Amino acid sequence: MENHSVKQTFPVADMSCAACAAKVDKVLNSVPGVSRAAVNFAAATVLVEYDPAQCSPAALREAVRQAGYDLIVGAGDAAREAEKAAGERYRSLKRRTVWAIALSVPVVVVGMFWMGMPYAEEFMWLLSTPVVFVLGRDFFVNAWRQLRRGSANMDTLVALSTAVAWVFSLFLTVFPSFSDTHGLGHFVYFDSATMIVAFVLTGKWLEEKAKNSTTSAIRSLMKLQPATAVLVDGETEREVGVDELKIGDRVLVRPGGRIPVDGAVVSGYSSVDESMLTGESVAVEKEAGSSVFAGTINMQGAIVVSVQKLAADTMLAQMVEMVREAQGSKAPVQRVADTISKYFTFVVVSLAVLTFAVWLLVGGTAVFSSALVCAVSVLVIACPCALGLATPTAITVGIGKAAEGHILIKDAAALEKVCKVSAVLLDKTGTVTEGRPIVVSMKRSPELTDEQLSVLYAAEKKSEHPLASVIVEHLQRQGAAAVALDSFEAVAGRGVRMACRGKEYWAGSERYARENGVDGKLPESKGGSSVYFGSGNQLLATLELADHVKESSPVAIDRMKRMGLKVYMLSGDNEEAVARVASEADISLWKSRMLPSDKDAFVRELQQRGEVVAMVGDGVNDSQALARADVGIAMGSGTDVAMETAMMTFTTSDLELLPAAVRLSRKTMNIVHQNLFWAFIYNVIGIPVAAGLLFPVFGVTLNPMWASAAMAVSSLTVVLNSLRLKFVKM
Repeated sequence: MENHSVKQTFPVADMSCAACAAKVDKVLNSVPGVSRAAVNFAAATVLVEYDPAQCSPAALREAVRQAGYDLIVGAGDAAREAEKAAGERYRSLKRRTVWAIALSVPVVVVGMFWMGMPYAEEFMWLLSTPVVFVLGRDFFVNAWRQLRRGSANMDTLVALSTAVAWVFSLFLTVFPSFSDTHGLGHFVYFDSATMIVAFVLTGKWLEEKAKNSTTSAIRSLMKLQPATAVLVDGETEREVGVDELKIGDRVLVRPGGRIPVDGAVVSGYSSVDESMLTGESVAVEKEAGSSVFAGTINMQGAIVVSVQKLAADTMLAQMVEMVREAQGSKAPVQRVADTISKYFTFVVVSLAVLTFAVWLLVGGTAVFSSALVCAVSVLVIACPCALGLATPTAITVGIGKAAEGHILIKDAAALEKVCKVSAVLLDKTGTVTEGRPIVVSMKRSPELTDEQLSVLYAAEKKSEHPLASVIVEHLQRQGAAAVALDSFEAVAGRGVRMACRGKEYWAGSERYARENGVDGKLPESKGGSSVYFGSGNQLLATLELADHVKESSPVAIDRMKRMGLKVYMLSGDNEEAVARVASEADISLWKSRMLPSDKDAFVRELQQRGEVVAMVGDGVNDSQALARADVGIAMGSGTDVAMETAMMTFTTSDLELLPAAVRLSRKTMNIVHQNLFWAFIYNVIGIPVAAGLLFPVFGVTLNPMWASAAMAVSSLTVVLNSLRLKFVKM
């Protein structure tokens, strides 16, 4: 029995750090029927691939709830649900942060300047209590949930540190003589407890705001999908939600409106801006029978469109889903951070206990307060959030930026691999060239008249040969006009025969020219196909047709070379045709008469030489090589097979997207490495300082409130560094 797995993205609630994400990841991957689960901490979502016959969204949610978190499961669109949840989370954080700061400032002021005034400690106690236990309630609730399951996370660290500081301070406030009796020193830390909560909430609020910017590409794509459509039912028109439309329904699209679904024009004539799909700025003319796509803009006349795909199945919806899945996937470089995050909290708690014990061992009860301060500072400063955000924020922004530039990346691993590419293999037809022939030259005999050229034009208009339309377009540009033909006949495998004003003419292949009595040497083709036109044994014109190199191809290839990439062109065409294209595109490394298996073998050969290979193609014949390559890239004009096989898809046929993708990948991975370096260095330096390493030399310790500020700054720095990718020039 076949396994029909499905992929689905769910928003995840109550995750506060990378350790939480690692826990959810582990739990979901252990559920029977789940083949893969990847948690994106930055986006607060999880991508799950599962067998619906073995498990359900409800079962997934229950497993996550058992771990102390929640999975948002509903009938609505996952991206919209995630966006809604993120909005609510952001507003809640903002409110709590504002109140925490408002109540904490007086506590800090009193603690720093007015401790000698009457009832100072009681005042600090009064204001700190709602900050710690009301505004910071979530820290304790989540920590308790984790504790019940034998686990811990960042909330555990915050709850433990603030509770210890607050309880110790309350004890000394209620029993002021205890400290003097036992030589502990009378210090209260209500200000530290409140500022820990205030700083952590501020960091989370700013972090949430910045993280929302990382998913702006998804939101931009989603906004292209109209929410409603004008349904035409006989003579009546009514506005309905796009989700209500059924296959075969007819919708009216007025000038200036976005087309709601993929379909075909039933009536009307207009031009449509398809730049969001193709990148082409020139509007495309549409008439009855023309295909139209959701999200594109109707520029001129009103058109009626027959629905061919539901809202969830449109090309735009597929693009959104592809980007969303890619943003939720994990890059290989993330594995180190995930492994560390799993054990980080327990290690930190152990270090805090060790710090406290060492201080007491060295200094006795006389340094009790300092021991407590250092232990609390260790708990606060060692948050693994920066480590958890380092990779996913950069990957999310990078993949979103690529989507805005007409580059669809299948997963994070593909984005990471592109920067390592050393050799690029280009298919010729449709990749380097336009994919359709044009007339590159026409040799006219002195006897050829304009009327005779019009005869050829009229005949090719009647012909059903694939090359006929190309010749028609060329002759039209030459000023030819159709004339009435006396007769017309298509000669299978050879060409056409026609008569005009009593004179007979023919047009076709070299073989057909010889059959009509043309002697002597015919003009040779320079890597293309030739069509001969004549009357009797007289040759009147020779039209040479060849696939044309795209205008952008030489520029793109030059950029790739300057980036240090080896560029090869592979083609199944003859040597002359491939040599001509290679010369025009400035490609020195090329191979002709390549079968699909030959392309596959060549990829293997380069890989054995140590090259990291990217294969770019658009046809079924490229699918083997695309799958074999380290990075397979399909052109947007290509076949579904090529796109399905590839790790990356260009939604336009512009080859300049390739060096842009490499440049973006390199920049993204540079930022990932910067983020990881900062996250590691922060903890390597921060934890020893918080533990009191500087005290023997400088006589100073790190106040917990500043430790919390440093923790917040570290996470925010990582997110803001990732957001720099939004400004990378593609």
